[in-house]
Amino acid sequence: MATHPIVFEYGYLSCDKKAAKENSFTLISTEAFQYLEQRCLCQEEAEVSQFLLLRAKHGHKVLQVKNYVGVIFTPHGQHIEVLPKIAKTSDRSESAITHSRKLLLMMLKHLGHFRHIITNTANVETLKMPLLEVFIEQFLQSVNQVVKRGLRSDYIQQQDNLAYQKGKLLVDKQIRHNAINKHKFFVEYDEFLQDRPANRLIRAALKKVAGYTKRHQNQRLLRELDFAFDGIPASRVPKQDFAQIKLDRGMSYYHAPLAWSRLILEGFSPLSMKGNANAQSLLFPMEAVFESYVASVLSQQLPEGFQLCKQATGKVLVTHNKSDYFRLKPDLVIESSSESSSESTAESMNRRCAVLDTKWKLINAGKSSSSDKYDLSQSDFYQMFAYGHKYLQGKGDVFLIYPVHSHFEEPLEHSFDFSDTLRLWVVPFVLELDSNSRLIWPTHLKKPYIQKPRV
Repeated sequence: MATHPIVFEYGYLSCDKKAAKENSFTLISTEAFQYLEQRCLCQEEAEVSQFLLLRAKHGHKVLQVKNYVGVIFTPHGQHIEVLPKIAKTSDRSESAITHSRKLLLMMLKHLGHFRHIITNTANVETLKMPLLEVFIEQFLQSVNQVVKRGLRSDYIQQQDNLAYQKGKLLVDKQIRHNAINKHKFFVEYDEFLQDRPANRLIRAALKKVAGYTKRHQNQRLLRELDFAFDGIPASRVPKQDFAQIKLDRGMSYYHAPLAWSRLILEGFSPLSMKGNANAQSLLFPMEAVFESYVASVLSQQLPEGFQLCKQATGKVLVTHNKSDYFRLKPDLVIESSSESSSESTAESMNRRCAVLDTKWKLINAGKSSSSDKYDLSQSDFYQMFAYGHKYLQGKGDVFLIYPVHSHFEEPLEHSFDFSDTLRLWVVPFVLELDSNSRLIWPTHLKKPYIQKPRV
């Protein structure tokens, strides 16, 4: 069995070899399955239910992964890689796995701290590595650059009882410690050392990933880097050391390894399984990953004079007894650029051109019947109706954005009309590895924010 089983979103995990083979389940070890099953059944592990579901499938007990991607850790040394599902087909070939992994890495570059991910590498082997090893390799390579350019030292304040006077004599401690040993000096002084917060944090992160990586090349580089940091203690209180980081001029090459160190020491993601054997997770909700990526791409493609507002929070659904209930937070709002910083609230509302919401779901343009409804969700329409009335005053266009795939390659031809003045459009977003990702607008929708100005 592979040391890192691979499953796509909404796929099934099983420890039964026969059931896995007959039903295309992903096979994992019995120990890993039992551990994850116990976590699902534990009432205190509510967060596990966010990404795993215990259920029966074709008469077999299985664990279904949900819409989280990344790596699920188990205390038995096996980790399970969960990749985004970007097609409705059940293709589990090596090329499909590699393509899905590359797309995920590309999108993660636009998700907060993971902007340090490098995806334009020519190393084909990297693209076939498990996600966990990819992250560890990139962290190690960033640390290797620090070592090559030189570990920076700093003046560190020290206190010691020396046989000679150096720096400032601490009178109170001198009296307390050296009333008899008068030949000693209790002093405080500055010493130029590599033992600074930034180096301690990197050393601590190196020690932590040593327990994760199974790849020979990573293990070898890890040993070399650990030798380079010999003499520098690992951080004991990372939170305190992060607060004390002071990067001197010319230390920009420390930014990437410190960002990776923060992720490693503070947790790759907010999800973890804390049972008797703590198994930290590396999982990302695909809705958040997709939303962040769409926002990043679209903000660069809007014509001059328009801007993208992310996670607008200025409106509520209702008020009750002078209190606001149910805050409305659309993913994206397109606004025309403001000419004045002192504009009124009403003027600000008039600048809003469109509201957009991203949905990581595969819809089917071929299912146009009134019963199928393209696999669209009624609750999403209610949500967009509220956004349109609260953010656009019931006049304008709202958009639902879904990932493009073989059954949804063009915007749905006709809009969904809430009224004569408020329309909803369902549009695809193209995910391309060659920096050609884009939103496909309806061809007959003539709006200034989707058209580049004429030269």
